[in-house]
Amino acid sequence: MKPIRIALTKGRLEQDSVQMFQQLGYDCTALREKGRKLIFPVGNANMEIVLAKAADVVTYVENGVCDIGVVGKDTIMEMGGTFYEVADLGFGKCRFALAVPMGVDFYKGYHTRRIASKYVNVSRSFFEKKEMDVEIVKIEGSVELAPILGLSDAIVDIVETGTTLKENGLIIQEFLGEISARLIVNIASLKLRKEEIDTFISKIEHYLGTEV
Repeated sequence: MKPIRIALTKGRLEQDSVQMFQQLGYDCTALREKGRKLIFPVGNANMEIVLAKAADVVTYVENGVCDIGVVGKDTIMEMGGTFYEVADLGFGKCRFALAVPMGVDFYKGYHTRRIASKYVNVSRSFFEKKEMDVEIVKIEGSVELAPILGLSDAIVDIVETGTTLKENGLIIQEFLGEISARLIVNIASLKLRKEEIDTFISKIEHYLGTEV
């Protein structure tokens, strides 16, 4: 039978995921010595790990080429998708924040504000709930530049400590929501490989102390 395929988000979530898998007893030696490879066997289980960018993890799981994925809640909120979100893994914690230049009263006046963000859908949903008309500009790089250059009135971005904001003359106006790494599962896979996937999920729940 083909291995259960798990997509991990490259970078920090990858490192935290591998650490968790090793503590669960999975042999991730191949992944620790990865070189330039992107697909790795788990040494002592019928599983393999795929490294991908966050948005691609969601795409791979949704389309069934990967059975399971580890991805940030920020990506899930921005992209949406059809899959099961089965566990909050508790690492990769940060928050969505609306940040503005110091000294600016963001909500004063009735003009249409311009918001810069990588997270267009998250931003739009937030301001729709406030019944505010805004113009959203998609930025892929350092979003803090947008207010400095006069492109936007504010930004919506992920914040851990807020240090980068302060260094660029921005302060947090308010938080939009909490973010952490989530375990997602393809809907068909959970039916077709139910026993294997349920066993894997149960191990993680036990590790997290959330087993019911």
